[in-house]
Amino acid sequence: MDVDAVARLDLVRTLRELGLDLVTIKGVVDRQTSLPEVAAAHAEALAAQIRTLRLRRTVLSVVAKRGSDPEEMRLVHKLAKLSESERRSLIVDFLENTFGGLDDEPGSEGIMRSMTPELPENPESEQIEAWVELAELSWDPDFRAVMRDIAQDHATDQEAGRAHGGDTCVRREIVAVVRDHVEPMLAAGVDPAGPEANPVVEGVTAQYARLRCRSDDVVLRRRLLSRLEAANDPRRERYLRLLALVNGWAAPDSSAAALDWFVRALRARLPG
Repeated sequence: MDVDAVARLDLVRTLRELGLDLVTIKGVVDRQTSLPEVAAAHAEALAAQIRTLRLRRTVLSVVAKRGSDPEEMRLVHKLAKLSESERRSLIVDFLENTFGGLDDEPGSEGIMRSMTPELPENPESEQIEAWVELAELSWDPDFRAVMRDIAQDHATDQEAGRAHGGDTCVRREIVAVVRDHVEPMLAAGVDPAGPEANPVVEGVTAQYARLRCRSDDVVLRRRLLSRLEAANDPRRERYLRLLALVNGWAAPDSSAAALDWFVRALRARLPG
């Protein structure tokens, strides 16, 4: 067998191992078809198969992990295989439900963008799994109501500040204020019901009063307690963590421990 024949045989063997059919291989060997073109087309087809297999593996893994029944399995599969436009439509509906009517609130457009998941073209299995859970959360009527209340309360606080004090009022998000005040207490192991917590409670409520441009009284503190209890819903933090995973962002810092601590501290100082 001459050198050319050996080379052709080796090419045929290699192409077969790569999964090309005999008709395509014959076209390449006879130089009727460009090898780079065939390779590119085959690579694209394999990429599509890999995406499909990854999707199937993710759905089956989720079903196995949850112990899903057939109805939940169908839902997981449906959410996992949504097209980009279908995914966007679902999230837009969720965000409009959360922020609709608050468009005049400064920064609301940026907040909506920052809460939008963008599944990459070739997502990892973990991203698909995170998307499925995030989509389920977005559909949950109770979670939607919680997120709407949080957005509405924030907008009301900001509007109260603008109405009563213009730019002189402090407009920082209250959850961030709580974290700044509480994290040193957590590190030091301070009891939220103990006297050492008094300055923290006074500092946060005073800043919230400035944000609202009103006096620090029992009514204001009860409103603050309600705001923080809603913000501390574990589903809200879960959404943000799933969002980071889908978008390939760094995982956000948790506010749960700080909010838990401050909620207990504030409750301990309210009458009744």
